[in-house]
Amino acid sequence: MVPQSRESGQHDCAEQPARAGRRPTQERQLTAPQLRAYTLVLVNRPAARRNNYAGAVAFASIGHTSIHMFTAFYFVIVLGIETDWQLPYPDLIELWTLGALLVGLAALPAGWLADRWSATGMLVVFFVGLGISSVMAALARSSGELMMALSCLGLFAAIYHPVGIPWLVRNTPPTSRGKALGFNGAFGGLGAALAAVTAGLLVEHYDWRTAFMVPGVIAIGIGLVLTGCVFKGWIGDQPEKMPTDDTATSGNPLQLFALLLAAMVIGGLIYHTTQIGLPRLFLERASGLFSSGIAGIGIAVGIVYTLAGITQMAGGHLADKLPLKSIYLGGYLLQVPLLILAAVAGGIPLLLVAVLMVAINTGILPAENLLLAVNTPTRHHGMAFGLKFVLTFGLGPIAVQFIAWATDGSGGLAMVFGALAACGLLGVGLVYWLPADSATGRAASPSNT
Repeated sequence: MVPQSRESGQHDCAEQPARAGRRPTQERQLTAPQLRAYTLVLVNRPAARRNNYAGAVAFASIGHTSIHMFTAFYFVIVLGIETDWQLPYPDLIELWTLGALLVGLAALPAGWLADRWSATGMLVVFFVGLGISSVMAALARSSGELMMALSCLGLFAAIYHPVGIPWLVRNTPPTSRGKALGFNGAFGGLGAALAAVTAGLLVEHYDWRTAFMVPGVIAIGIGLVLTGCVFKGWIGDQPEKMPTDDTATSGNPLQLFALLLAAMVIGGLIYHTTQIGLPRLFLERASGLFSSGIAGIGIAVGIVYTLAGITQMAGGHLADKLPLKSIYLGGYLLQVPLLILAAVAGGIPLLLVAVLMVAINTGILPAENLLLAVNTPTRHHGMAFGLKFVLTFGLGPIAVQFIAWATDGSGGLAMVFGALAACGLLGVGLVYWLPADSATGRAASPSNT
């Protein structure tokens, strides 16, 4: 070994003059494909498996809290802007229309980018973009500026669901996927609760601009922390083995996918319309439950979404043990009478009905997401979930316009929740026609084909 090493050293010395004559810039020149490859390696560098699962759960949960907080706090903040700017509520709530539309429309390209570039990189963009947009809203001086900031907020908010949820599924052991989605869903409920409570308190004790500014700065900070974790190699995209489960893909795949998407659209319409209308509903029928003013309404809405979020953990456990279709169908059946009650209830009964109504609507999401993941090839997860959220979040503008029209003297919120009950019945029929299966989240693993 020693003579060989010396020979190698002599050879290197002989090569030095030739190397010295080369231009350094030529030696280091990178082609465009090489540069892209190095970028992907840097952004997607593998994390240690023992850290990656915990990190994926942590940042996916924080992201889920953020998306639901940032897309819901305007429905409380607008009550403060209404007083400050002396503009009618229907005009102000309509400023979120384009933002709500972008939350849906931008989901598909966001999923496409995650499939072809980097899921973790897209999550960094999500946090930082969300924070900057919220700061822009805090600095808005006119309706036009506020609409632009809210539109940017909707654009960046579109990233989370088609990127974060499949990223979590891929990086979770097969036996824990239902629980992980339930835990993640609980943080989504927490986000909606925090939106109502923090926005209500900040508007009440400071002003509506502070209610935009504080969450925005925190989101930017979270994005910077995630960036550091990615570059340190602590967080990445290191999928667990996901073998194909034949029982989960029984029946016509196209028929199943179409029925699933249609059912998801119904569930999304119920969710978004309820989220937009609930603060106004409490203002009209239960304003004195906790305290007077916007803070009391925020607390009431916060209680609803906190308790509803907890039920997603139970829903996740059920998804690991029971047939997914049974959970999904049962959830739709239970929502219909509760939506009818919400159309007429007031006071404490309204609060109880709202808790149950939102809890069931969100509690079936782990089963819904597993049904979609199980029946979608892994390499197309971003596109599949992107399509889901294009459709479900794309209904946000319809919900906004429906609420604005109904509260402007065209039937009120009673008519809104009555219409949602009819939609729930349609959802029951759609889920009923899903192919029968016995797959659970524990048994079912997304297809790798």
